[in-house]
Amino acid sequence: MKNSKQDIRALSKKELQEFFVSQGDKSFRGSQVYDWLWNKATYNFEEMTNLSKETRQMLIDNFVINHIEVDQMQRSKDGTIKNAVKLHDGFTVESVLIPTMSRTTACVSSQVGCSLDCKFCATAKLKRLRNLNADEIFDQVVAIDKESKLYNGIPLSNIVYMGMGEPLMNYNNVLKSIEKITSPEGLGMSPRRITLSTSGVPKMIKKLADDEVKFHLAVSLHSAIDEVRTQIMPFNAKFPLADLKASLIYWYEKTGKSVTYEYIVWKGINDREEDIRALVEFCQAIPCKVNIIEYNPIDDGDFQQGSDAAVAKYVNALEANRITVTLRHSRGKDIDAACGQLANKIKV
Repeated sequence: MKNSKQDIRALSKKELQEFFVSQGDKSFRGSQVYDWLWNKATYNFEEMTNLSKETRQMLIDNFVINHIEVDQMQRSKDGTIKNAVKLHDGFTVESVLIPTMSRTTACVSSQVGCSLDCKFCATAKLKRLRNLNADEIFDQVVAIDKESKLYNGIPLSNIVYMGMGEPLMNYNNVLKSIEKITSPEGLGMSPRRITLSTSGVPKMIKKLADDEVKFHLAVSLHSAIDEVRTQIMPFNAKFPLADLKASLIYWYEKTGKSVTYEYIVWKGINDREEDIRALVEFCQAIPCKVNIIEYNPIDDGDFQQGSDAAVAKYVNALEANRITVTLRHSRGKDIDAACGQLANKIKV
């Protein structure tokens, strides 16, 4: 039988206050419950110890807390942790804890599957089944923060929206999750420690700028030539590079924030001199940096990592044009937790 109780985390603080008033109680009870839900990240009404037993029972009778569960946790030999996260309706997504000597980063998912069709990404093969709610994204961060403290002895320091899904295709829930994560009434993390990674949806990038967001923006670029990018990221036919560039110029003019471009070099796909020249030209539109990322196979063999020589040519050309470039070596490859591999081995 379907549960008719409402998920309490769908209510705003004001709505919680109004609920308690409707029950003949004081509005501050709603504030107390809100604090338990978002600041203390409590999933059990019985743990709300500053409420009377009768009040807790009333909450149990009327509401549920549809929290996630870490169904399976895998630890890599390099310290990376991958969580298979079970949602309340039985779907599964994955999130990752990436530790370094100085910080730990949570890589969180925003959709079950993905709205886009990048051919080199395992998640894209699943197609989008549904968007994650804000609380489901929030819960991934809470779980990874606990793991960071347990296994690394430090709290979570950074968050990247680079897991399963296209964050800008779940715009409202993603921004709501960031509000809960950064609010003093929530987890209180700085938005400067959060990066949203998109494959590039120009209209929504402009909306981010108009909404005056405080977090960082990264773009999964991989080619600055339309024909090549459409070959590997077919949605580019709908959102061509000229539109993407215009939206990024708009972003920079509105926010003053630079952009990070994520870029994989593949053998026989984007390793030519003209590919390098096109990227350099694209990067000159606004202040930016380029992260050249190691390719992580997803078992189909269509894509192969570009040669060291090809990567070196990219680095030399970017540096010669005073564009910051960093080589990123993937973490967690032995547990399929590296970029592009999420959902490679799970079923939803």
